[in-house]
Amino acid sequence: MAFFSSAITILQTLVVAIGAGLGVWGVINLMEGYGNDNPGAKSQGIKQLMSGGGVILIGTQLIPLLSGLF
Repeated sequence: MAFFSSAITILQTLVVAIGAGLGVWGVINLMEGYGNDNPGAKSQGIKQLMSGGGVILIGTQLIPLLSGLF
């Protein structure tokens, strides 16, 4: 059982890190869109920012529920 517990913790960390990276990438695209007055880049940036937040939410709320399966 300790193996599954540590695996779930590692999975949660990886998912949150991927979500944070996606969110940071979205912020960079959003700022680039505002700097160049490019509506396409702004739209892509906000979509990436929101999806990064969603991935972080999955990592913090859904992944710990996997421990109840084993």
